Amino acid sequence: MTSAFVPETTRVGLLARIEAKPEHAADVEGLLTGALTLAEAETGTTVWFALKLGPTTFGIFDAFGNDADRTAHLQGKIAAALMESAPTLLAAAPEILPIDVLAAKF
Repeated sequence: MTSAFVPETTRVGLLARIEAKPEHAADVEGLLTGALTLAEAETGTTVWFALKLGPTTFGIFDAFGNDADRTAHLQGKIAAALMESAPTLLAAAPEILPIDVLAAKF
């Protein structure tokens, strides 16, 4: 997608919704905050946010310049750590949606 409203480094993204088991909400929060160093190491991940939406509901928003960088992120260490922990920590499988960024301001 080409748009004057979107920097070239943030054309596509992912939006994930993560529901923790109530007894593991603090563990999920720790997993997400600890993942910042992994996100910083990914050169293709240009924007990364870990979010707390409610007591047991979390999210991740990240952006990339292209589909190849988005795919690399999905195959990277953050996704692996989340999926490895999912059976123990999560109430359901994470909902991960690919998105196109329409406009951005940083």
